[in-house]
Amino acid sequence: MNQKGFTLIELCMVICLIGVLSLVAIPQYYNLIEDANVAAEQGVVGGVRSGIYTYMANQVVSCDEDACENPYPVQLDTLPAGTVCSVLNPCFTTVLAQGGVTSQWRKSITSARYKNIYSGNVYRYDSDTGNFIQVL
Repeated sequence: MNQKGFTLIELCMVICLIGVLSLVAIPQYYNLIEDANVAAEQGVVGGVRSGIYTYMANQVVSCDEDACENPYPVQLDTLPAGTVCSVLNPCFTTVLAQGGVTSQWRKSITSARYKNIYSGNVYRYDSDTGNFIQVL
């Protein structure tokens, strides 16, 4: 009698092997998602920084030596606190006239704080130095 098929032990071994591979692969997948969100967030922050420095350079070029005490913008935009930033309602319009990629950001209570909705990280703008840094 010739029987074709797999034995119970072979099936159990395959199921165990798939389980072990899943245990290794699934956490790596979640790390990739988190890394992608962090990279996207850093890209937006870099765009805002670039806009701040472009604004500053334009101010330095267009002003007298006496009037250029602090060429950085006083605030990044004029939107009210709690505004959700999106492509249709971009934040940072004072320094990023082209709009930039600002989706998934929300203004916090003060005009100097911005929160990334995905990560929950809060960023603060310092008009004295022109820095836009993460608040720990």
